[in-house]
Amino acid sequence: MYLEYFQMVDRVVALDSAAETIQCIARVPDTSTIFEGHFPGYPLMPGTLLVETVAQVGGFLLMSLGGYSRLPILTQIAKAKVRRAVSPGTELQVDAKVIQVSSGIAAVEGRLNADGKPIVTCEIRYHMMAFPQDNLRAMVLSRARDIGVPVPDGESAT
Repeated sequence: MYLEYFQMVDRVVALDSAAETIQCIARVPDTSTIFEGHFPGYPLMPGTLLVETVAQVGGFLLMSLGGYSRLPILTQIAKAKVRRAVSPGTELQVDAKVIQVSSGIAAVEGRLNADGKPIVTCEIRYHMMAFPQDNLRAMVLSRARDIGVPVPDGESAT
């Protein structure tokens, strides 16, 4: 993870297009300026950033399934539960499954676990829009390659 730039996903473990599921790993960094204020002397990963991690995993799943033709923009966090605190250095397993795709909207169910224990469960809804700029799409494709999300053959990152 690179918190200051909201790069929450480290790598993809599995993506099943037929089942519309993805599994990723996200390791909470040992140090980050985020922890200076959350909380001094007792650093914890903010719950909002844990939910953001699930949202990013779901977004990569949706983009991969859609051939990177649309950009998912988070519009709603539903049924979110943060069940326990997460300390720096924790390796997180993040799973997402598509539950809805229709006319400009999509939704995923997601969960985040550490050491086999549930940390976060939630449902994330997105507005699916055309990429507003080619360079943004190129950056997304580059990031997807970096973490191991399948990218269509012949797609250029520039």
